[in-house]
Amino acid sequence: MSSDTRATHFRGISFAHLDLDGATRLLLSRRGLATAVPWRLVNAYSVSLMGRLPDYASVLQGDGVNLADGKPVAWALRAMSRRADSPTIPEHVRGPAFFERVLDEGRARGIRHYLLGGSPETLEKLQAAIEERFPGARVVGAYSPPFRPLTPEERAAQDRRIRASGADLVWVGLGTPRQDGEAERIARTVGIPAIGIGAAFDFLAGTKAEAPVWMQRAALEWLFRFASEPRRLWHRYTVGLLQFALVAARELVRRPVVTAPPVRTIHLRPAARLVQGFLESERVGA
Repeated sequence: MSSDTRATHFRGISFAHLDLDGATRLLLSRRGLATAVPWRLVNAYSVSLMGRLPDYASVLQGDGVNLADGKPVAWALRAMSRRADSPTIPEHVRGPAFFERVLDEGRARGIRHYLLGGSPETLEKLQAAIEERFPGARVVGAYSPPFRPLTPEERAAQDRRIRASGADLVWVGLGTPRQDGEAERIARTVGIPAIGIGAAFDFLAGTKAEAPVWMQRAALEWLFRFASEPRRLWHRYTVGLLQFALVAARELVRRPVVTAPPVRTIHLRPAARLVQGFLESERVGA
């Protein structure tokens, strides 16, 4: 991919012009591991929630590395970037693929992973699947928190467990919108990158069926998931997609905002400074 360091802004969310390869290299880079910011896989459902959950909107618009998870978001960003004559665009980065790629490529560097979320049974199966598919990947801790808001004492204990594990990064699989708020909090309080990863735990663990590759490529993964869990996901894939379509239509008729990097980066937020520094180093080394 091009090493241009632009960002496309959608509803106040800054999407870095990264693809799966670039996002993986960035997270596993020395700077990536040393920069304690949240990473978010933003899909159409995430965007649809912003209108009725102001606190969640603030989380998405806050500091962090935002990746386009879901074809509808990637399509909207591609159209906006091209209208602004940007030489690069934010590519589609599918959450489960990102999770598996980092597990795979992190083995060579001995990256230590912490898994937060899912049921105890899912975490047990997930760790077994990681050991089988990615031998040598280091999972140094896993925790299934209660399915309710944690007390301050429980949060503090959870943070202590993560610190004591020596993890380099935390994967947060608590579902949208909870996981993005928790990833932001963990990055701030524990001081390591935290990634909200959605259903990736269930897919790799085998506790939920994953759409065939042809459906993923044809942008029909939503239909597969809806058919698999209609009661739980009907609102997300009917009302949620409609709300996203309306929001995207409004954004597309406005003047697209695609920002080029400033000459000096000192005033950039940490995540933007991280992305720009990484891509600039790749450009120089190319």
